[in-house]
Amino acid sequence: MKLTRIAQLGAVAAVAALTLTACAANEGGTTQPTGDTETTAALSGSLVGQGASSQQVAIQAWTAAFNQSNPDALIEYDPAGSGTGRESFLAGAVNFAGSDRAFKTDEIAAGGFGACTEGSGIVEIPAYVSPIAIIFNVPGIDGLDLDAETVAGIFAGTITTWNDPAIAATNSGVDLPDLAINPVHRSDKSGTTANFTDYLSANAPDVWTWGSVEEWPTGVVGEAAEKTSGVVEAVKAGEGSIGYADSSQAADLSSVAVKVGDDFVDHSPEGAAIALDASEIESGRTSGDLAFAIDRTTTAAGAYPVFLVSYLIGCEQYDDANVAALAKGFFETAVSEAGQASAATNAGSAPISDDLREQSLAAIALIK
Repeated sequence: MKLTRIAQLGAVAAVAALTLTACAANEGGTTQPTGDTETTAALSGSLVGQGASSQQVAIQAWTAAFNQSNPDALIEYDPAGSGTGRESFLAGAVNFAGSDRAFKTDEIAAGGFGACTEGSGIVEIPAYVSPIAIIFNVPGIDGLDLDAETVAGIFAGTITTWNDPAIAATNSGVDLPDLAINPVHRSDKSGTTANFTDYLSANAPDVWTWGSVEEWPTGVVGEAAEKTSGVVEAVKAGEGSIGYADSSQAADLSSVAVKVGDDFVDHSPEGAAIALDASEIESGRTSGDLAFAIDRTTTAAGAYPVFLVSYLIGCEQYDDANVAALAKGFFETAVSEAGQASAATNAGSAPISDDLREQSLAAIALIK
């Protein structure tokens, strides 16, 4: 999905609102509407987060909304990448993390969450659902239809030119150039990479043999770029390049429609939502840990299985009651109907369902 001019302006407005509220010395004392929860007193103080760059635009929009009712609260978020965010949360360097994958059950069992009170569990909230766009730069071509095996071959380095027979087979009538393919991947530890390679591994395991990985396998061909923005810029700058990026940052770029069943499906929030509906929360998780086992092989009509569920991760119990209140209020804002609508407008994400919102609010209520 390509962001409209209105959506781009909306994102700019959200950033502007964030900047103004963060800098202004406004008076508190108002009440905080959280959309789906009871009204509470306005909050103040700082809440520091770090993690997925995919969530960056959505978090800016949620922060702007949160600050409208909590002008003395400062939400700081560093989009350093999912892996960095989780590591910082473990080390206690930040109050919450944003991550394009949840903590694994063995990681949770190991404990040691420095952001939390000793012995506390964690909450993982699926606040941001978004398609991953497979973007490319081939002059004169706005879109291509590709099956999973072909996409895997391109990123594995076995398909090296744009006029390869595998690409031509699903793009009849398209004038494909004899141009070298330059696959672009993330250089940092990335949840977007984990979700993208999970799709490749699930659908083309004989071609993509490295499994689902957050860090690009050593020795696999391609250009490395840091964060989502780096991948997008590398694809824009390099004729013949192809990469993967959260669709919120893929506006105005040519993209791939992937084969699902007998159809080819373009990336869209609607397609991501359909694919999420085909997935379930993993077994063995606590009531506050809403981590999904994503079905990448669904053939549901209209599903787009190359997508990510990005989580807001916090503590069930914090040492500082004010930090707990800020985390709880901010998370509630993110999953509220208004918060999800704002993210959809500004970032092109798929709003979570009402059922998932109820589950998320119940999980957030555990924060103390």
